[in-house]
Amino acid sequence: MGVTVLQTFPDAFRYGYKEVEKLHTRIAHLGAQPNGVFQVDCDTYYMNQQNNIPGSGSTVNKKLHILHNTETPASTYAIIESPGKQVTLCADLMFDLLLPRLSHMYTAKKNLKVETKGTRFTVSDFIVKIGSVSMSSGQYKGILVEVEYLACSVPALCWPILREFLQSFMGFCVSSQPPPYLQARFQQVQGPQDTMQQYLEKFNEFRESSAYPVTGSLSASQPGTTSTSTPS
Repeated sequence: MGVTVLQTFPDAFRYGYKEVEKLHTRIAHLGAQPNGVFQVDCDTYYMNQQNNIPGSGSTVNKKLHILHNTETPASTYAIIESPGKQVTLCADLMFDLLLPRLSHMYTAKKNLKVETKGTRFTVSDFIVKIGSVSMSSGQYKGILVEVEYLACSVPALCWPILREFLQSFMGFCVSSQPPPYLQARFQQVQGPQDTMQQYLEKFNEFRESSAYPVTGSLSASQPGTTSTSTPS
């Protein structure tokens, strides 16, 4: 397990498949080879009983997020979320069979399930996954790219090479600074649970946005260019 970074790719005009194909072409120019398909999904449950926040007079509703990743097909990830705190658990697929027995505690909200799926690529020490994000209703939400650098497991030791690789095919929508999640764990060894927590952050962003969140240049131009058009 290496260091994983998730990056949204601008799709302001909602082209979807065309933008995904554009990324496929760019990554192929770097020598990447298709290596199967992938899928990550997340379903969210809300605690039926709200908890009071002492001294505030307000209540908070805890959430239970259930995630699956084809990269770890035998595992189910459960992330319990409350304000300022997350607890991540990893169990086998039998955990899914327990969920109906928790119906007195947690209720799933309709149309909140979100997933990303697409093509998996390998190039040198990198695994690249380019996916389209959609809700259970079928609503397209955007493009999410996962890059894993297998040669290192500590973000502080490999962020420059990760950034350079991401920018080589995604352009300057990739910030020079690491994402906040990695910054907070810059000196720590990364594992599969870190990947799933990053997916949850991105999925929540997609859920909360009525339009695709655009970061950086709309054109996502390639490094070294000044044109406002998106390269093919």
